[in-house]
Amino acid sequence: MKYLVLGNPIAHSKSPQIHLAFAAQFGLENFAYERCLVPLDGFVEAIADFAESGVQGANITVPFKEEAFHLCTALTERAAAAGAVNTLKVNPDGSWLGDNTDGAGLVSDLLRYGSLKGKRILVLGAGGAAAGVLQPLLAEQPASLSIANRTPERANALAQRFTGESLHIHASAFVAIEGAFDVLINATSASLSGQSLALPAGVFADGALAYDMMYGKGETPFLADARLAGAQCVDGLGMLVGQAAEAFYLWTGLRPDVLPVLNSMRAAL
Repeated sequence: MKYLVLGNPIAHSKSPQIHLAFAAQFGLENFAYERCLVPLDGFVEAIADFAESGVQGANITVPFKEEAFHLCTALTERAAAAGAVNTLKVNPDGSWLGDNTDGAGLVSDLLRYGSLKGKRILVLGAGGAAAGVLQPLLAEQPASLSIANRTPERANALAQRFTGESLHIHASAFVAIEGAFDVLINATSASLSGQSLALPAGVFADGALAYDMMYGKGETPFLADARLAGAQCVDGLGMLVGQAAEAFYLWTGLRPDVLPVLNSMRAAL
């Protein structure tokens, strides 16, 4: 059983330790998982080589998720909705099945802090990270779901992709956000560069949950601002482990226990 994580850069990836920990839960001694640095212009060639080498599946990270989407012969419903693929599985005929487990990983982590049903949810950002989580969030039946982005045109374009859903998605620029929200999810890359999002006052409802998809030893600017506003703050480490658990299940049919792995990784930060 041979699996990979493909990206550029890739040295920072914690996927190997997560998946090897999952494999250990089931005594899968023949389970192998490695990082692979792929040239920015060499993803198609790399995938072809790996398919011939006996690899049974792969995780895809930045910047290849959309490229992987277009290479797949078949897509899961959630991958088709996201327009991006973060998990590949080799079909019996050698073709690739594409999945996107990011949204499932996010939702499973959010549900540790309470139900999303009837909640007012705000997703910050309109890139691939946001696109990958909208369908699973909508499936939890929130009262409303809004998207805000620095450029409102991109937020509107993303909202339009989900116009067939039962819930209307409101889109706006950051400065035009109106109202207070129960769950706020930072799907932007601002935390990577230590930037604050400068959200309008009053955006955090009483008892709000602030979730940053980024994680690290320290507090991100978004979570620091949220804490000052009285919100409960959670980083994205649980999402990382949760999306990996979904990929592991797709590959093996085995559902791993996330909490021991999450707790171990949290202690190691």
